[in-house]
Amino acid sequence: MRAREELLKRLGVDIDAETLRLALTHRSYAYENGGIPTNERLEFLGDSILGFSVTDHLFRTYPDLSEGELAKRRAAVVSTRALAGIARRLGVGECIYLGHGEKVTNGKNKSSILADTMEALIGATYMSSGLEEARRLVVRLVGPLLEDAAVLGAGTDWKTHIQELAANRQLGNIHYAVVGEGPDHARSYTATLLIGGIAYGSGTGNSKKEAEQHSAADAWKVLCPDGNGMVGGAEGANGAA
Repeated sequence: MRAREELLKRLGVDIDAETLRLALTHRSYAYENGGIPTNERLEFLGDSILGFSVTDHLFRTYPDLSEGELAKRRAAVVSTRALAGIARRLGVGECIYLGHGEKVTNGKNKSSILADTMEALIGATYMSSGLEEARRLVVRLVGPLLEDAAVLGAGTDWKTHIQELAANRQLGNIHYAVVGEGPDHARSYTATLLIGGIAYGSGTGNSKKEAEQHSAADAWKVLCPDGNGMVGGAEGANGAA
């Protein structure tokens, strides 16, 4: 129980014990324990609160952004990838009640499970402490991501954009060096992106494809440190070199 109490401290919210347990109960655990309630209803609730809170924050914080840009930013920070990243930083995975099957397949680190649980925790905060507290939690969690160029491209195919950028700058051939480690049921991968034989980025993931995408996103930050580039349009000033 201490791990879950520590999680509440990291979240900075008060959730009563029963609601917290529900928010952390994955369906695999529920099915193995007599069909007890799962966190799916809280997830449904939290998803709506997350979307509203992010929309409200974006509207008030970025008065000069167009509707299209606001929508792009919202989509990025409420994505499975972004929410799973938040969950990993908070150590949510260690606190989820999982069934045996999910435990042995490293369910505590699966992006879909982590993202769904984050939404359930937002819903649980609303149920325990009200809308304003839930809204403040959302802003604390996603606010910093709204200035992160890599996160704002969460829905972007980074491998394609890096390929185009490397070709435009004539940097050389692209190669992803991927190494896997761990048992088959809980394998993780690390990818290093080399362009013209030079390493530009690295990333990890539960699959080779995910690791390669993360390494490409990492390389983008090196090649376009001010965020300019080809994401969402023509190549910017940095890409003209």
